[in-house]
Amino acid sequence: MKSLRCQSGSAAPAHSNSSRVPVGALKPARIRGGNTACQAATKTSVAQMSASMREMRSSMEENEQLKVLMAGFRGSNLDESDFASDDVRMRLVTDLQDSGLTEALPLSYDPDAINRYWDTRPTAVITRITQLMLIAGTFISGLVSDVIAGKLKDHEVKRAIELRNIVTSLGPAYIKLGQALSIRPDLLSPAAMNELQKLCDKVPSFDSAVAMQVINDELGAPWYEIYADLTPEPIAAASLGQVYRGRLKTGEEVAVKVQRPGVLETVTVDLYIIRKIGHFLRQFPQVTTDVVALLDEWAARFFDELDYVKEGQNAEIFAAQMAADLPQVVVPRTYSELTSKRVLTVTWLDGEKLSQSKADNVGDLVNIGVICYLKQLLDTGFFHADPHPGNLIRTPDGRLAILDFGLMTQVDDEIKFGMIEAISHLIHRDYEAIVQDFVTLQFIPPGTDLQPILPVLAKVFDQALEGGGAKNINFQELAADLAQITFDYPFRIPPYFALIIRAIGVLEGRLRS
Repeated sequence: MKSLRCQSGSAAPAHSNSSRVPVGALKPARIRGGNTACQAATKTSVAQMSASMREMRSSMEENEQLKVLMAGFRGSNLDESDFASDDVRMRLVTDLQDSGLTEALPLSYDPDAINRYWDTRPTAVITRITQLMLIAGTFISGLVSDVIAGKLKDHEVKRAIELRNIVTSLGPAYIKLGQALSIRPDLLSPAAMNELQKLCDKVPSFDSAVAMQVINDELGAPWYEIYADLTPEPIAAASLGQVYRGRLKTGEEVAVKVQRPGVLETVTVDLYIIRKIGHFLRQFPQVTTDVVALLDEWAARFFDELDYVKEGQNAEIFAAQMAADLPQVVVPRTYSELTSKRVLTVTWLDGEKLSQSKADNVGDLVNIGVICYLKQLLDTGFFHADPHPGNLIRTPDGRLAILDFGLMTQVDDEIKFGMIEAISHLIHRDYEAIVQDFVTLQFIPPGTDLQPILPVLAKVFDQALEGGGAKNINFQELAADLAQITFDYPFRIPPYFALIIRAIGVLEGRLRS
C-alpha cells in the first residue's frame, strides 16, 4: 500500500509561517480495483461535505444527550492532572502470592493460565472479592434498588458519579476498563460515558525507595550506577507506574518509568473475577452483551501496557513509520539497554501539553495530528490507541510530540480498504454499498438483513450532503428512525472505531477551544 504523502512533498515545518496543512492534501491509499477515493470526488464536493457535516454536528448538539456524547468524543471531560487529588486511594493486591505454589503468572494475556493460577489460590481470591465488595457494596445495593423501583433512568447520573469514584479505588484493571468503556456509546448511556471520561488514571505515588529497588532488580544494578541523576520523587504517578526525570552518565536527559509493585497480581485476579461473573451472566438471555468476549478483547491489549519492552518497541516502530512523511511529529527515543518489563527509559522531551498551549501554530499542529492519525488508520495500520490530551505535546521548536505507546492496536487491511471504499461510496451516494461497508467494518454482523436500513441511510446522507446542510433535517424524526434501527439490528461500535473517534475528536476539541 502506498504511503500517504502531501501532494507537494513533505509538509512545511510546523514552526514556519506556512498556512495549515489541509487534510485534503493527502494522497488517499489505493483501494481494490485500482481506483482511489480521490478519483471519486472533487475538492469542491469534499469541502461541501465537510461544511455540511460541521453544520450537522452543530445542530445535533442542540440535543443535550448528543451534546454530552460529542463532548466526550472530543476528550472535553478528560482529567489531565499529573497526580491524584488528596482523597484518592487505590487498593492493590501486594501479598496474595502463596510461597508454596510455584506457577508464575503469564506476562501476556492468557485467560487459561490466569485461571490455573488463581484456581489454586482460593483464599487470595476470596480476600480480593471481600475487598471489592466492601468498596462497591453500597453502589451495587443502590443499583439493585433502582432496578426494583423502576428509577434506573432517574438516578443515572448519580450512579455514574458513584461508579467513577469506586472504579478509581478498585485499581488499574477497573480504571483502564472504565476508560475503555467511556468511548463506547453502544454499551453506555451518554451520562455514564460523561462520568467515566472523568476517570483520573493518576493515583498517589508509591515509595521511591521501592521504585529504586525495582530498577535494581530489573536492570541488575543500583540506580546510581546506571543514571547520573534521578529526581528524588516522581514527577507524575499513574495506576500502572510512576515517572522520574533523570540524566544518563553520558549527559542525555531521560524520563524513567517504573511499574508499580503488585500490578500484575491485582490485574489478573480482577480479570479472573470479572470473567467468572461474565460466564455466570451468559445464563440470562436478557443480558445481550457478551461480557467475557468484551473483556478478553480489551484485556489482550491492556496486558501489552504491562510490558515496557513492548512499549519501547512500539515507539520505535511508530517513529520509523512517521519519519519520512511527517518530520513535524517527534517520538521519544527508547534506550533499549536501559529498558525491561517493568522499567522504561526514554529521551526526555521538553514542551507543553497541546491542549493547554497558546502558541500561534497550535492550529497547524492539530492539523498535523489529524494527518498523523489518518496515516495510521489508512496506511500503516499501527494505531496509537491512547489519544489522551496529555499524550500530545508541543515542543519548544514547534513540533508535535506523541507520548505513551503502551496501548496500540493493529488495523488490518480489510478495515483500511473498507474505510477508503466507504468514503468513496458516501461521496457517490452509493447507499447499498455503504450498508455492505458497515458489515466489512464490523458495525453489523454478517448475515443480517440489510434492506430495511437503506431508506433511512439514504435519508440521513442525502440531507447531510445537500447544499442546504443540516437546516433541513428534522432531527426528532431522524432520531426516531435511527433509534428504531438500533433496536431492530445488532449494531455495535467496533473498538478500533471508538479509538479513531476519540483521537480525531480530541484534536478537533483542541482546535475548537
